[in-house]
Amino acid sequence: MIDLKYLQNHFDEAVQKLQKKGVSSDTLQGLKTLFASLKAANAAFESARAEQNQMSKLFGTYKREGRDTAELKVKVDARKEEIASLQEAAREAETALYRVALSIPNFPDESVPEGADEKENVELHKVLEPRSFDFEPKEHWALAEENGWIDFERGVKLAKSRFSVLRGEAARMERALISFFLDTNRSKGFEELCVPFLNNAAMLQGTGQLPKFEDDLFKIEDENLYLIPTAEVPLTNLYQDEIIPEKALPVLMTGYTPCFRREAGSAGRDTRGMIRQHQFDKVEMVAITHPEKSEEVFEMMVQNASDILTALGLPHRVVLLCGGDLGFSAAKTIDLEVWLPGQNQYREISSISTTGDFQARRAKIRFKEGKKNRLAHTLNGSALAVGRTLIAIMENYQNEDGSIEIPEVLKRYM
Repeated sequence: MIDLKYLQNHFDEAVQKLQKKGVSSDTLQGLKTLFASLKAANAAFESARAEQNQMSKLFGTYKREGRDTAELKVKVDARKEEIASLQEAAREAETALYRVALSIPNFPDESVPEGADEKENVELHKVLEPRSFDFEPKEHWALAEENGWIDFERGVKLAKSRFSVLRGEAARMERALISFFLDTNRSKGFEELCVPFLNNAAMLQGTGQLPKFEDDLFKIEDENLYLIPTAEVPLTNLYQDEIIPEKALPVLMTGYTPCFRREAGSAGRDTRGMIRQHQFDKVEMVAITHPEKSEEVFEMMVQNASDILTALGLPHRVVLLCGGDLGFSAAKTIDLEVWLPGQNQYREISSISTTGDFQARRAKIRFKEGKKNRLAHTLNGSALAVGRTLIAIMENYQNEDGSIEIPEVLKRYM
């Protein structure tokens, strides 16, 4: 959650920052009105309580002077009822403010460029040159059919559209990629964890998926649990409402999970093939760090994901997202986009984001600095999206006869 004190004390500056993310000034003006309501409610409550305290002190005076306290007692009792009502009004004003604040996105970092959407993202550099084919490269769904790797029809039969079944070598490569990603991440100092794939609402609120993006989640109503959209949720919230010793920072975690998303806002996009699925595998990196080390850890995570793609021999580019394409919780995001020769374009395969103290404030993740508790910074990123990596291997390692080579680094896993 954004720093409400900062918003209150530097409103115009905050408005300017959030407009980079497309937040309307009317929304923020409504938040400012709620601030005023809360301030007025608290002032009325404190004033009434102060008057009650003054009246309560008169009991001793009245008794010493031998005066009747009956009338004073009636006034004090009436004021108690008024105070209870004013306290409830202050609580309601605070709840209303908090509810709206939970739907306000994170402030973008100063380094984030202006821009309305993905068309205005900034390419930083490319890694590896795309291969030149002496034949027309096929897209992954054509290769899948030729090799019997992906069964789209039976995936729909088992569930519904945007589900698929991996078979034979594809299933083995999916498993090999997960192991390769986890082993690489562990070699960089990330602790491997195996976490629940179902989380409660408090966890998804902590990382920013709730309440704003509930329509994108699969929910188990009877249990009030959600299928996780990414391992970022359980890994980050592992330390929810905890105080971490400063010497334990940075906390580096990695884990494999299936991820589940309704893709509510993607109707008509990538309907063919396996680019955009309701269920997909991903290996995630999450870091909890000291604010002064946040940028350093961010750069390390970007480099690690890029190194994995390089080891696989997959050409990719590094892209800085503009304000209009930045995620809700992110202060800054760098996407890695892998080259897909069948589609003749780069497609996102990893997003590395720093959220500053935005998630830590929502999830109450702090660290002990001397005698003071401070909010930590949290970061997350894919290393990598497994299904999209499989697709990239299929398209980049295809032969003219439709067969597919295995990248050298995966052979020991297969």
